[in-house]
Amino acid sequence: MRKRILFYLAVMLLSFAVSCSSEKKAKPRIGIAGIAIECSTFSPARTTEDMFRVSKKEDVYKLYHFLAQDSVLRQSADWFPAMMASATPGGVVTREAYNSLVGQILEQLKVNLPYDGLYLDIHGAMSVEGMDDPEGDFLKQVRDLVGNETMISTSMDPHGCVTQDLLGKVDIITSYRQSPHEDRIITKRRAISNLVDRLENGKGKPLYKAWVYIPILLPGEKTSTRVEPGKSLCARLQPITEQEGVTDASIWISYAWADAPRNHAAVVVVGDDQKAVGESAESIAKDFWNARSRFEFVAPTTTLEECLADALKNTDKYPYFISDMGDNPTAGGAGDVTWTLDKLLKRKEFAKEGKGTVLVYASIPGPELVEKAIAAGVGKKVSGIAGAMVDDRYSGPVKVEGKVEGIKVYDNNKAVVIRDGNIKVIVTEKRLPFHYERSFTDLGIDVKNSDIVVVKLGYLTEELYAMRNGWMMAHTRGGVDQELVKLPYKRINRPMYPLDPDMAEPALKAVFVPICE
Repeated sequence: MRKRILFYLAVMLLSFAVSCSSEKKAKPRIGIAGIAIECSTFSPARTTEDMFRVSKKEDVYKLYHFLAQDSVLRQSADWFPAMMASATPGGVVTREAYNSLVGQILEQLKVNLPYDGLYLDIHGAMSVEGMDDPEGDFLKQVRDLVGNETMISTSMDPHGCVTQDLLGKVDIITSYRQSPHEDRIITKRRAISNLVDRLENGKGKPLYKAWVYIPILLPGEKTSTRVEPGKSLCARLQPITEQEGVTDASIWISYAWADAPRNHAAVVVVGDDQKAVGESAESIAKDFWNARSRFEFVAPTTTLEECLADALKNTDKYPYFISDMGDNPTAGGAGDVTWTLDKLLKRKEFAKEGKGTVLVYASIPGPELVEKAIAAGVGKKVSGIAGAMVDDRYSGPVKVEGKVEGIKVYDNNKAVVIRDGNIKVIVTEKRLPFHYERSFTDLGIDVKNSDIVVVKLGYLTEELYAMRNGWMMAHTRGGVDQELVKLPYKRINRPMYPLDPDMAEPALKAVFVPICE
């Protein structure tokens, strides 16, 4: 009997031990927040709070499809989405808007303190009135709120700026590896996966963050990963992250149209093996520096007049795209510079409506003209002015007159097509970048079968790039002028390539930024 009792006790103790060991481990608590915009300090425009798109709480999930309710990543943690604010690139953000948005984010984050981890979705090239490193300030305020114990993972645009102050407030950091940024969602998922992996597996924060300063400042149109050397340079990153002891590796091209000390290229590698982290960062930085003179525009680039001459000559290459890149709103331009449209409307080739070459121009803001066109209706003639409401430094408002050929009313914008001679001018209530085919088809324009299409862009976005038969980029005027040597820089660090082409060889040595403890 005694042996039987001891046997049952042993079985019970064993069952209890197994039960305890198989007990589910508590899921990590992870918050989500962010603020993202890039701003040209060379544009007279200002970005106000109403220009930001804000998502709060459950609506934040809509921005990250990989966090769907039934996804493995969603099930791996308890999530607390706070607030995400983003805006189309533009002018400097007002201090009032910045303070308000950051204050709202902090208030939302406070609700679910404490956090084991926090994912911050930022761009990195936000300029704010009176501030040199807004994202660094934002990270400091967030870190002060959540504490040093919380592991923070951040994803950024490669045209953002990484200062040592910013890097000192995060634990894991990564950047898009493609330009154009076709891997935006892949990168955001990687940032979150890196965070979840280290929390789930008890690895703790990466022990080392190596930062290398590179005195290069180039526009995105010269560093596209569609062509060399950007393609090979960024292709080096993934193999580096596969090394033992390396968590992530990234290159920041930085943002050329902001005049501040933080605007320069940088490389960051994070991980647990100091030697691998430091040597990898320095190796990438040296490759970047050695390739500096080989960076060229991603497409043939010349004057507007020469772009038009080539387009009019090569009718077999239609649709032929011309980038009006000096006023690209998705790079921070005001989007209402009329310099290019004014020249187009004066060209005799497009002066009269007829069977000749038809040019589509996308787009120019003109709210009063839009209202006139909507009131008149499709097929009716209207006349009015558009453009130069914000940036009139290069050309004043232009007169557009002709037949209304299309109308589209969006949730927070309106757009019309007015045919002035053989130019289909897309006029919008507010500035509106045209990235996608549907933006044109919404207005009745078959862009795939158009002749010449002039867009306020630098490099073409994915859909437009895929449908092009001809493409050139025009050196046009605006707040994101591609001819950097003409810009009135006063505050960036010098020497800086290519502004100082004969500068001495930089050190390119890794600085290890302390982890938050």
